[in-house]
Amino acid sequence: MADERLEDYRRSIDNIDAALVHMLAERFKITQAVGRYKATHGLPPADPAREAEQIDRLRALADAARLDPDFSEKFLRFVIDEVIRHHERVRDG
Repeated sequence: MADERLEDYRRSIDNIDAALVHMLAERFKITQAVGRYKATHGLPPADPAREAEQIDRLRALADAARLDPDFSEKFLRFVIDEVIRHHERVRDG
């Protein structure tokens, strides 16, 4: 019985992980388009004001979902840093 329950939990975790990967892939498709747009229009790769807004928004969402806001900020910061690296590569050609 316990092994069956554990397997159910693991299947749920696997499904969630798959959804996260697909969602991140979709997010990066959009941010790559943003990077091309910024490069074409001479905009800087980073937008600190937008980043701060996003972090504040995500921290509030995390808090409402009872997820550690510090963890959510670290996660988003990691994603933002990767996006900025992509934008810099597009800009630098």
